[in-house]
Amino acid sequence: MTTLDDLPIRDDLRGLSPYGAPQLDVPVRLNTNENSHPVPEPVVDAIGKALAAELRDLNRYPDRDAVALRADLAGYLGHGLTVEQVWAANGSNEIQQQLLQAFGGPGRSALGFVPAYSMHPLLALGTGTRWVPARRGVDFGLTADEAVAQVREHTPDVVFLCSPNNPTGTALDPAVVAAVLDVAPGMVVVDEAYAEFARPGTVSALAVLPGHPRLVVTRTMSKAFGFAGGRLGYLAADPAVVAAVQLVRLPYHLSALTQAAARAALAHRDALLGTVAAICAQRDRIVTRLRERGLRVADSDANFVLFEVGGDQAVAWRTLLEHGVLVRDVGLPGWLRVTAGTAAETDAFLAAMEKI
Repeated sequence: MTTLDDLPIRDDLRGLSPYGAPQLDVPVRLNTNENSHPVPEPVVDAIGKALAAELRDLNRYPDRDAVALRADLAGYLGHGLTVEQVWAANGSNEIQQQLLQAFGGPGRSALGFVPAYSMHPLLALGTGTRWVPARRGVDFGLTADEAVAQVREHTPDVVFLCSPNNPTGTALDPAVVAAVLDVAPGMVVVDEAYAEFARPGTVSALAVLPGHPRLVVTRTMSKAFGFAGGRLGYLAADPAVVAAVQLVRLPYHLSALTQAAARAALAHRDALLGTVAAICAQRDRIVTRLRERGLRVADSDANFVLFEVGGDQAVAWRTLLEHGVLVRDVGLPGWLRVTAGTAAETDAFLAAMEKI
């Protein structure tokens, strides 16, 4: 049987494993930060009608530039954004890959403050961009001074900032974004995949887009919108950034069905985003209950919680799995991450935690 070692694969890909979380058939799956609430029936019907309207013309290519969808996304984001400032792709992963294709690449570098989203270094690898793992401070925090010092040291072509950060959950102080923008020689990408879950008063980087042509804010419909299966990510930036990623995007990269489904979902945003408050309540409940048990828990502005297990996280992960609860081992010694799901899922998780 042929293996990867038998093929002329790139040397820098040898020995690697593909990105992904375990896909196991268990009663409670809280490992991939999905929205546990099903899509409401009225929205299901609306998406179904939108898809049906596209079926007769599937012999034709979709709108290559997804103009109508981008206009809807701009309207959702607000902040005076226009269609020329928004771009969409198959999930925020493809958005960030396109950014690295345009602004990274061989001879260039990208920097991120770890622990952070584990796809960023893989996207860098796939685009031939040198990855620089910068450090976070105590309790996984990141101050403006810490960020500035490391950006100045490494002078990266692309800086990734996550707010809220995955896997730790905490949103960035806007001063960090502003300070990095002042010293970064290249692009600054703020990954706001979990922005809709942020606690009141959290400031989005969208507020500082005007006057900063090297700032990009990326978002997704996978989390708060419960549209993970639809695969729709997007960015907001200066129109010149949108023009740059159009140079590297694949032709017709967003199907007509994806565009139609996403537009229908955006038209019913109130119904879809109606679960956000309930999810945040379960997140805060998890934080409170785990801290009452004496565990260290990271502050969270996302739909997940990073918590210390007080021992080997691999053993704790297996114990939870044995009790029907799947969480995420993100590779941090002694820590696990759990998605905030429904009240019943939180009950199951907290009950399983009693077994550790």
